[in-house]
Amino acid sequence: MRTLLLTSAGMNVKDQILKILPKPANQIKIAHIITAVNKQKKKDYYYREIKAMQDVDFDVKEIDLEGKTEQELKSLLTKKDIIYVQGGNTFWLLKHVRSSGFDKIIKELLDQGVIYIGVSAGSYIACPTIEMSLWKKEQPEVFGLTDFTGMTLVPFLMSVHYKPEYAEILKPHIIKSKYPVKVLTDQQAILIKDNSYQLVGMGEEIKL
Repeated sequence: MRTLLLTSAGMNVKDQILKILPKPANQIKIAHIITAVNKQKKKDYYYREIKAMQDVDFDVKEIDLEGKTEQELKSLLTKKDIIYVQGGNTFWLLKHVRSSGFDKIIKELLDQGVIYIGVSAGSYIACPTIEMSLWKKEQPEVFGLTDFTGMTLVPFLMSVHYKPEYAEILKPHIIKSKYPVKVLTDQQAILIKDNSYQLVGMGEEIKL
């Protein structure tokens, strides 16, 4: 069974993460993909994530996709229980997801029962496209990308870090999108088990 937990803010939904673990937290080996963090000026969210992971006693290895070959990456990701893809710059992340072969490897790992947890950008790349990263920013740095196709691990798009003031900005994009769009606050996530999808966390589903 393929299991993914696509979050807005990672360890903010710690209880939901703990619920899907196949064994006790102190036995869980996590590959923490930190590539998206590298192009962020403010990294406080990343340090909060690390602290939260340490607090539940996860065994965490940080991995940067930049510069890795597919063979190197396969070796680094072997025998991990969770692939945890951190948030940050979605375009930079997608660029190196492709160049490293991560997009191929993750599908094999999911079929082997490894759990995928996405945080913000890490959730976006699991979708059919990362066009959502353009919705709130008029001119983001795209690092030469012209093709915004994601890994298509799920058949919907997401808009994360939702606040009520974003409603009017998001509505026109959601209407025009050729895919359904799941809107999440920082206290919510989507749990995917094979072809079933469930909103988890705090609060009602946001419909715009």
